[in-house]
Amino acid sequence: MGPPVLKRQVIGYDEVISEIEQDLLLLNIARSARGEPVHFTATSSIAATFDWTATLDATGRLEDSSGTDFFNFNLGASASENPTFSLRPVAGQEFTKRILIPFTDTAFHVLAYQAGAIDRITRLMGYGFEFQNPDGSFVRLIENDPDRPAEYEEFRRLAVHLRWLLDTRGLFVRTLVFEELMVHEFDAVPRSQDITAGFDKGLKWRQNPDGSYELRRLQSGRIVMTNYDPAALTDQERFELNEKIKRNPSGYVYVHLKPDGPGGEWPVQGVIWLRSMLQMLNFVASGIGATPEFDVAPDPRTQGPVPANPAATLKINVTDNAPAGNVAFAEAGDRFYSVDDTPWDRAAFATLGDLFQSAVGEVEDVGIPITIAK
Repeated sequence: MGPPVLKRQVIGYDEVISEIEQDLLLLNIARSARGEPVHFTATSSIAATFDWTATLDATGRLEDSSGTDFFNFNLGASASENPTFSLRPVAGQEFTKRILIPFTDTAFHVLAYQAGAIDRITRLMGYGFEFQNPDGSFVRLIENDPDRPAEYEEFRRLAVHLRWLLDTRGLFVRTLVFEELMVHEFDAVPRSQDITAGFDKGLKWRQNPDGSYELRRLQSGRIVMTNYDPAALTDQERFELNEKIKRNPSGYVYVHLKPDGPGGEWPVQGVIWLRSMLQMLNFVASGIGATPEFDVAPDPRTQGPVPANPAATLKINVTDNAPAGNVAFAEAGDRFYSVDDTPWDRAAFATLGDLFQSAVGEVEDVGIPITIAK
């Protein structure tokens, strides 16, 4: 009995935790829409003990007076399950770090690489776009906010333009990799053990024409989105580009579309400001009623067909009854909040769930946990 029961229980617990995370997302969207503070709780551990017992007894006794045999049979089985759940409210420094601080360009890169629908990711994660001069100085900011219609339309058109470039293989989303000079002139000959030890750390010794040696290290820099291959740049050009954009906060994604590259009819240079988890939830909640999103046509400079471009980044339906089908929903007050049953909205909600797991998935021991034993 053990293996099949254990399999069912493990899968069952996994499904329950997944449903809880979906409910928490929708519940916090509902809280934000209702003007209530959000709250997050993480299930950090589950410990379950299983016991199975089975008995079978057959006994008999002989009655001399009647000559009749009497037999007694005892059959018994028992099973018990004792799960213990550890719940930790996300609060204090953990809340600030995982809920209030914007996501990094690395998180954006990972999602863009995995999901591919860069317009959906940009609309969900992007607070706005800051246009910059070639030296990185500020020009102007457009916000991804329907309350600023002109700026919102321009941001939406830019998101679609990036998606079109990615679909037509004209957009590169890469990490800048270059060699960083650590020691320029080293007069002595490096020891063999130093050279060997440096291999594992990405260190390379090279001899200069004058006989001295220099030490370089392979370095991974910031994320860029360009209409040209960053690998085609020289090592020095990649280093200088990284030096320029690393002055930006980690929650900025650098974008550079050259006029002579694909999609260059709309040259762009600047950064996407990324939202925090709380900002994304507030953005989706505002779309329920306060400041709903609206349709925006692609820019004429986007030369080619574009994929689905729905009005809402993530449409949440609010009904008096639970929705039909298998869409995610949560009850808040006397209303039901559910994800709209479309491929776009399901994928957007899945992306939000991925970000939620990365935000609260690694909860450390902070404070006193709440333990529920059954």
